[in-house]
Order: sequence, then structure tokens, then C-alpha cells
Amino acid sequence: MQPDVSFVIAAYNAEATLDRAIASAIAQKNVSVEIIVVDDKSRDATLDVARAYPQDIVRVIALASNRGPGGARNAGLDVARGRWIAVLDSDDAVFPDRIAAMIARAEKAGAEIAVDNLQVIREDGVVEDAMFPTRYLEDLSEISLASYIAGNVVFESKFNLGYLKPIFQRAFLDENELRYDEKLSIGEDYILLANALAKGGKCVVEPAIGYAYHIRSGSISRVLELHHVEAMRKADAVFAQTHSMDEAAQVAFARRSRSLRKAASFLSMVQHIKARSPLKAIRTALSDPAAVRHMGMPIAVRLRRVAAQFAVGAGR
Repeated sequence: MQPDVSFVIAAYNAEATLDRAIASAIAQKNVSVEIIVVDDKSRDATLDVARAYPQDIVRVIALASNRGPGGARNAGLDVARGRWIAVLDSDDAVFPDRIAAMIARAEKAGAEIAVDNLQVIREDGVVEDAMFPTRYLEDLSEISLASYIAGNVVFESKFNLGYLKPIFQRAFLDENELRYDEKLSIGEDYILLANALAKGGKCVVEPAIGYAYHIRSGSISRVLELHHVEAMRKADAVFAQTHSMDEAAQVAFARRSRSLRKAASFLSMVQHIKARSPLKAIRTALSDPAAVRHMGMPIAVRLRRVAAQFAVGAGR
């Protein structure tokens, strides 16, 4: 019998949190689930944790080499059998009623994609506010390509929609040959949903909180680097060449492009300053004066604010 949903869990050095993610997927109510754990050539006991579950409960794929978050998820997508696909990060969790509520809302609206709200949980276990105000998501109700791109403009987006964790109809992904961009280690979630929307996918919003987003440990400023932003800019260039956009989407895309350019210039300046190359930093500043405005506070603080615009690190 075909499962209602396939959970794809890409896991890399996730021995400490993988049980929590798997248990939350098993606990889904009123839906049948398939759980696929893809071990991305971990160096710890992640694979042992996954294989401790019966094979009829958790399917395990052990990659021969590290493919990154997009590649690991693609390996899971390729074998998934569920009507719906839900990607779950190995250090996060989902609430029991999540999938049933999302599928019900999507099927009622004839949508191929659904998103919901996220609960933010700090590393010390303290539960923070929901990531998005409920009223904001209720008013949004449906996410268009234009609104999604506008919600992913660096420095300007009040609510970064790139953090959303959509579920997709598996048939829609397969029919449109949609997969993660394996060249991206940051921003791969954004470009997949953008491609799906550009392909005509309808995305509805379930305002309820269904996903528990656990804040990653370590310094974000050490994770986000210039090459990450440059890779996103390249992916956006391919997106623009591949898809036609309406006027609203084009306007949002132009704003996002400018914001990524400024982020790249800022990170380049920081790189030069850290390398004690003031002349190179000055040349970068002169080439993009708008980026200088982001130097008005301590570098570490600004780096975190830049990085917070992206779903950085993906638990990796």
C-alpha cells in the first residue's frame, strides 16, 4: 500500500539528534508514513542509529561519498514511494498532527505544495516564539512565486520564507524533474521551492505550527562564507534563464539579486579585513558603496544578521 507521506531525513554526523527526528516522524497521526534516512558518509555513529530501527519502519541509504544536503535528499527522493514528500532535518522534529493537517489543506485547495509555521527552540531547550506570526500566515493563505522571492530578499525581508519546510506531491516533483541543486550547501531549499512555484505548483499555507526548528550550535558567522552567496547568485542566474516570471516576480527577483550582490560585497570586505588586506577592502567598498552601510556595527553582529537571512548550515 502506498504511504501517504515519505519523510526524507538527510543525516550527517547526527547521532545526537537523529532519534528525535525519526521518533517524531513515526508519531504522525492519521497518516501512513515511510521514513527514509540517508546517511551522508557520516564520521560518527549516525548510520548505526538509523540501522537500529527495523527496516520496515526506517529505510536506510548509506551513501558511498559525501554529497552534501541536496545530494543526500535527492538520494532519498529518488526512492520515495509516498504520495507526499516531507523533508525533515536530522536535528529537527515535527509535531504529531502536522502532516495530516497539511495534506488536508492542500487537497482541499487542489495544491501540490503546502507549508506551515515553525516553532523555534533554542539549544538550551527554551521554546521561543513561532517563527512567523499566525496572522501573517493566515493573511498570506497562498504563496505565489512573487511573494516567495520577495520573502527572500537579504536585508529587506521581514519574514524570511526560505526557512519554510514545504511538503510536495511526489508526482509533481517527478513529472517536473524537480530535485535539489547539489551545488548549493546553503539556499538549496529556497531554489527548489522557487522552481516548483515557477513550474506552476500551487502552494497553500497552513498557519498552525507543525515543525520544531532547533537552533544550530556554533557560530553562524563561521558557516556563511562568500562562496555560499556566490553559489546562490549562480543558481539564481540559472533560474532566471530557465523560467519566465510575471512582472511582480521580476521586480522581486531584481531586488533579491541586488541584495545578494550587496551581501557578497560585504562578505568580501570582511574577508579582506580578516586577512589584513585593507587596500583590497577599500577597492571592494568603492566598487559597491551600498555594502559599506552594513559595516556600521561590529562585524560579528552584522555577519550573524546576514547569515540569518538563510537557512544556514542545515544541521551540518
